[in-house]
Amino acid sequence: MANLDVIISATDKQHDVEILNNALHYEHQGIWAYDFAAGKLSDTDVGKAVLTLALENQADHKQHRNILSKTIRDLDGTPVQAEPSYDLSTYLVSGEGSLDSDVNIAKLALALETDAAISYINESAKLINPSLVTFGAGIGSVESIHASRIRAAFNSLGMEMPIVPSAVMSIENREQWILKV
Repeated sequence: MANLDVIISATDKQHDVEILNNALHYEHQGIWAYDFAAGKLSDTDVGKAVLTLALENQADHKQHRNILSKTIRDLDGTPVQAEPSYDLSTYLVSGEGSLDSDVNIAKLALALETDAAISYINESAKLINPSLVTFGAGIGSVESIHASRIRAAFNSLGMEMPIVPSAVMSIENREQWILKV
């Protein structure tokens, strides 16, 4: 949990709350996406393996949601609420996953987790409270672990690839991390 004892102005607190609420929005999206895709997985061994990994990753997203909500309240902010559904069309149209097979659902999860990690990296640097910077970076680290775990799962299915395809995860090398349909 972040140390919020650092004295910052009300304006700076509001700034940090906005960034944390953006992160919370995407945690809600991640939770929703795993629920949404779970219903589309097959009952095969591959589908069951993808579901097991999805539920483990989703459990982390739920913890992130809870921690972010508490932190936002501690900063006298109001946590953004979950939406009933989220638009994944950008990912689907660009071929960064699909809902037509277990493997393509895993590719979609990989793209979402990669973007979550990159977002945490970029947005954490904009936070004013130094404790929140490390807090956000810590969550971003877990998001990159999610992406690596999905890549490891592909290896276990016989799709040989590096689990960590580059020494740095960033928007500039995002294409090395995701898998196209």
